[in-house]
Amino acid sequence: MLDVSREDFETLVSEGLDSLHDDMMRELDNVIFLIEDRPEDGSDILGVYAGFSLAERNTYGYGEEPDRIVLFRENLLAHCASHDELVAEIRITLVHEIAHFYGITEERIHELGWG
Repeated sequence: MLDVSREDFETLVSEGLDSLHDDMMRELDNVIFLIEDRPEDGSDILGVYAGFSLAERNTYGYGEEPDRIVLFRENLLAHCASHDELVAEIRITLVHEIAHFYGITEERIHELGWG
């Protein structure tokens, strides 16, 4: 498993977000990005979108909790053999989970080559 500090990992995630096209980020005004070491269920997933996609709602209500995109640090580190692979996989995982925010299905994400 790669050895990347939490601080360096957070920097890589931030850089991954900065690398995404403005059009992809435009609607993400009530989405927070989090890093957790691993999923509670112990699975090997790399990330998860928790919320209601734009296809499932019109607007956010007053006081509504933000949607969440979580990247799982230890799973990503275990999944990658090199620093360059980790950088690429973080970006792929961000795109994949953001696609879920927009209501794109898992099947369609794979058809597009995003996951």
